[in-house]
Amino acid sequence: MKNIMVMALFSTLFGAKAQETDRIKVLSASDFKEAIDKKDIQLVDVRTPQEFNAGAIQGAVNIDFFNKAQFGDAFEKFDKNEPMYIYCRSGNRSQKAAAKLDSLGFKVIYDLQGGYMKWPNKK
Repeated sequence: MKNIMVMALFSTLFGAKAQETDRIKVLSASDFKEAIDKKDIQLVDVRTPQEFNAGAIQGAVNIDFFNKAQFGDAFEKFDKNEPMYIYCRSGNRSQKAAAKLDSLGFKVIYDLQGGYMKWPNKK
């Protein structure tokens, strides 16, 4: 029982399992890649500009999650009824960003499990 509690604590602390809801879906890197290979998708990298400039998924727009003053406003130009694909470095920020987008009224949000670190086609 003690081991189960310790594992649950580590899972909570280190985000071992991303949170899914009716509107937020977490996709593996291969499923995410397959989904974004379609045309006219909304793809956002929520890392810092420095991280983004070091390498990003082709076609992504950079909106820094840590820039709270502009984060919500930057998403106003996107269609809330169309799927939104987001990612960060490891999946932690994008999980928080997905929750924020949910609260802003986005209908479907896809989050890259493990973030850019798990992306197979890094530039």
